[in-house]
Order: sequence, then structure tokens, then C-alpha cells
Amino acid sequence: MKTYAISAILVFTMIGFNSKAQSSKKGFTSLFDGKTTKGWHSYGKNSVGKGWRVENGVIHLDPKAKQKDDGDLVTDKEYTNFHLKIDWKVAPKSNSGILFHVNENPEKYHQTYSTGPEMQVLDNEGHPDGKITKHRAGDLYDLVKSSSEPVKPVGEWNTAEIISNNGKLEFILNGVKVVSTTQFDQNWKSLIAGSKFAKWDGFGTFKTGKIALQDHGDEVWFRNIMIKEL
Repeated sequence: MKTYAISAILVFTMIGFNSKAQSSKKGFTSLFDGKTTKGWHSYGKNSVGKGWRVENGVIHLDPKAKQKDDGDLVTDKEYTNFHLKIDWKVAPKSNSGILFHVNENPEKYHQTYSTGPEMQVLDNEGHPDGKITKHRAGDLYDLVKSSSEPVKPVGEWNTAEIISNNGKLEFILNGVKVVSTTQFDQNWKSLIAGSKFAKWDGFGTFKTGKIALQDHGDEVWFRNIMIKEL
């Protein structure tokens, strides 16, 4: 019996080791430990607003729990070239977003979206933004319309990926590439000039910045947040 027990322990140990090795080979690092908001804070603050709750391995924005400490959740660390993976789902009529290259300078830029481009997170059918071109789920908000809409119904989990690598930007939603463009070139400047951000000094200009989860005042959930620096 002891021999079998030792053998079983060795097998499980090797399985665990191989699993960690595979994860390491992929190069992704978790941005969410599933238990706390360690590594995150509310934009322009040193703590996390009470509306952001961790429940059963999920970050949940509960509007009813919000106080005056509300605001977007941002990473403590900045990223330049990266591949971000994150699962999200929304409640009916909800609006949120995943922002990147956010310059956290609240005295100059009052919100994350003052500088950071956004992958839209939305109930397309229930929220008014769903009727606006380039404001639907998966869009590069107000800049580029998704080439298709593989978004799942409200209440179901979606997997989003944002890849920014030396100016090349791609959005993937549920395994489907929906946006492909280039940042910081003349076309990028033209996209901004034709958007609501045209007169926003600093928007879309930073090549390094923080990742943000938007507090739009609506209920939203995030999980499985992973990043690979490129």
C-alpha cells in the first residue's frame, strides 16, 4: 500500500510540475489571483473602490455597493507590448470596457479613457450604445468597428484578447479576430481626428500605460485575467 501511495504522489507531483511548465512556456502571467484585488487600484487612488468585489474567483462590479470611492480599476504596473486575455460578462443593459496604455495622471487626465483606447464591453441589444456604430461589443471604441460580432448573449462569458505589439493592434473576441489596425501612425491619427477624442490632448498617444477595467456604473464581471509581455 505504501508503495502505491508513493507512486501516486509522484504521478500527481509530475502532473502538477508539467502543468506549471506548460503555463510558463506560454509566458502568461496572472493579473488576478482569484481571491483579492492585489495588483490593482482605483484610478488616481491608493485603494480599490467598494463597488469592486471578488466573489468565487471573479471580479464583480456591483453598482449597489459603490460609494464615493468608485472609479475604474487599473493595474499597478504599466505595459508596453503585450497580449492580454480576459473573460467578461455583463448584466442586461450594461456598459463597460477594457482599456490599455492608460496614463495615470489624474491631475491632468481625469479618467482612464482620457488617454487609453478601449475594447468595448456591452449588452448590444439592451444598452443605447448598441445602436451606435463603433460602440458595440468588441469594437475599438469610437475608432474601429468590429469586422464581425461573435459576442455571446447577455449573462454568458466572453473571452477577449488584446494584442498590442510595436504598434500593431489586434482584438480577438471568442476566438475570432474582430479588429486589426496600427497605432501611432498617420492612419491612427486620422482615426482619432474623426472620433469623439479629436480634441482630447493625449488620447491614444501613450505607448506605455496601465490596463483598466471600466466602472461605467453598470454591473459587469471579469475573470481569468492573464497577460504576456511581448
